[in-house]
Amino acid sequence: MAYISSGVACSHVPALGVASDTGISDDDYYGPIFKGFEPSKKWMADEKPDVIFLVYNDHCTAFDATVIPTFALGCATEYQPADEGWGPRPVPVVKGHQELSAHIAQSLVLDMFDITVINQMEVDHGLTVPLTMMFGQPDEWPCPVVPLAVNVVQYPAPLGQRCFALGKAIRTAIESYPEDLKICVFGTGGMSHQLQHQRAGLINSEWDARFMDLLVNDPDKGSQIEHIEYLREAGSEGIELVMWYVMRGALNEKVEEKHRFYHVPASNTAVGHLILENR
Repeated sequence: MAYISSGVACSHVPALGVASDTGISDDDYYGPIFKGFEPSKKWMADEKPDVIFLVYNDHCTAFDATVIPTFALGCATEYQPADEGWGPRPVPVVKGHQELSAHIAQSLVLDMFDITVINQMEVDHGLTVPLTMMFGQPDEWPCPVVPLAVNVVQYPAPLGQRCFALGKAIRTAIESYPEDLKICVFGTGGMSHQLQHQRAGLINSEWDARFMDLLVNDPDKGSQIEHIEYLREAGSEGIELVMWYVMRGALNEKVEEKHRFYHVPASNTAVGHLILENR
């Protein structure tokens, strides 16, 4: 049977993709960030998952204001990198796992999660930057990816509690898949940042640290953080962090923290990163 071995939390700052693509990932500004992910690349090389289930948010490339699904599950055979205004990133095409995606979709709907099924979708930096940070610049990604896009761009965004419950339903779905697959779940986005208006550039390192502690050690309590707290303490884009709770819900109650990295700033964002293994 398929099983979930581990989880990865990772900010998906677009500037990190640019730094990698343009060869400046070792300069004075970006170098410390990429150095913080070197242990992660070594861990991933040893972990060797068969599939990555990757939770991210679309940034108005696959979806726009005409259609805004709260939870959209990719069920395609492949996902092309999106053109976000300056051309697609020069990264490999993301290969899907259509059979596993279809199985998860059916299981979630029968588990009363009314998931949106997406059979054709381009993927933007929200998905490709975490892959870059964990795998570097391979000729092709080492394993297929099942993407789950969560709406955290247009309010109302889902509650952390709902994301946590969805993660548990995803674990049930994966563990009922008959093929022997080792799966790593990514939760992406965040950490604290705001991109506009009077609080543009907001970073709250103390709150970010508390968020990561709760995620690892008391996810039930952490999942109950209200929208207004995300907005007040982590900025208008801090709401992306609810996606980390999809990842956490898919893991066991008890996990082992293998690696933690935090850096300020990347562009105007706090970069956060965790690697968790199931106990």
